[in-house]
Amino acid sequence: MTEKTDIPVSGAAAPACPSRRKWLLGMSAFGGGAVLGAAGATSWFRRPAADPAREQVPFDGVHQAGIVTAAPQEAIFIAFDVLARNREQLAALFRQLTERIRFLTRGGPAPVGDARLPPMDSGVMGAEIVPDGLTITVAVGATLFDARFGLEARKPRHLVHMEAFPNDALDAGWCDGDLLLQCCAHSRETVIHAVRDIIKHMPDKLAPRWKMDGFLPASAVRSGSTPINLFGFKDGTGNPSTGDDKLMDDMVWVGSKDQEPDWAAGGSYMAVRLIRFLLEQWDRTPLGEQQTDFGRDKASGAPLGRKAEFDDPGFAADPDGKGVPLDSHMRRAEPRRHGRHDARLLRRSYSYSAGLTRSGQLDMGLVFVSFQANLQTGFIDTQKRLDREPLEEYIKPFGGGYFFVLPGVSAREGLGEGLLRG
Repeated sequence: MTEKTDIPVSGAAAPACPSRRKWLLGMSAFGGGAVLGAAGATSWFRRPAADPAREQVPFDGVHQAGIVTAAPQEAIFIAFDVLARNREQLAALFRQLTERIRFLTRGGPAPVGDARLPPMDSGVMGAEIVPDGLTITVAVGATLFDARFGLEARKPRHLVHMEAFPNDALDAGWCDGDLLLQCCAHSRETVIHAVRDIIKHMPDKLAPRWKMDGFLPASAVRSGSTPINLFGFKDGTGNPSTGDDKLMDDMVWVGSKDQEPDWAAGGSYMAVRLIRFLLEQWDRTPLGEQQTDFGRDKASGAPLGRKAEFDDPGFAADPDGKGVPLDSHMRRAEPRRHGRHDARLLRRSYSYSAGLTRSGQLDMGLVFVSFQANLQTGFIDTQKRLDREPLEEYIKPFGGGYFFVLPGVSAREGLGEGLLRG
């Protein structure tokens, strides 16, 4: 299944979306808000290198790249059904995927073959494939742990199908997948090239299920400022600092504290939500109402009643919500009842624009992405706090899923080897 534009926007929800320990300790020096914009500074909005096309993000590390890595401008999210029929074939899939990602993220001359055969490369990047800050993050879905591969007992504790929340209109064709790739780079042609390369080399191993392209504002990427979403509000102000390794170990990376299978150490749960924005309706809404729905000033991003984006909203001194309304998005997502980060997750979302719906409305919105060590205390609990928020009048989630990001790789061990060992 490939790209689609017929997205439900109203009515009842559619069917719900259907030991590395020693090495990790030795490699620990490697670095490796909620659904629309929570309430502190973040460090994943950083300026790109002087020549972004030459930027190479290391593939090897305790953790996969593309999580705490600075977010570049372009992204593609693509889910696949795995065509392997047994564990040996699945191991071959992960070996080939590791090989392709290692080459694509490193860059080099485009391969050239026999002119009598199909070209070895699509050619969209020319004679040289530049790294362009490319990261390809690999995550697996709950369906990979069915009887096909004998992995049932190795499934991460919280990995389940994404069930519909009250405001959702989930389309099963836009949900789940055995495997998800998050491809991010500075240029659109780089992520397109990467996806085409993997599909070309693995047609017998992976069948595309759904795909969504994402983007960040160029001005925000250049300046390192907080991106503005398609509602016109800063998106990601409340993220925890990715430069705080202790905080990342606590909130994002799975470790011994989480009682997960040994192979999962160094990985992370990934929640993906495809959310359509009802922009025609939003654009006819008074500014004051927009700001109270978010709980922030639209121009500055400051909490209502404050001056700057990262000012403390002062919830403790405002128990009745006279400054920042109690039902506003930022206060529901991050109420600060238990300290700074009630939303125990790291957001890394992208806007999307996919043409028009069949009813002639703009098909635009958000690819919400969060990473967390515990899916329940991260995304799920946060989303439950947002149930019936006023902003629901302008959003309609229709797809996505829950996935588990595989631990990182080393020169001696590729993607998925810990999962399949034993």
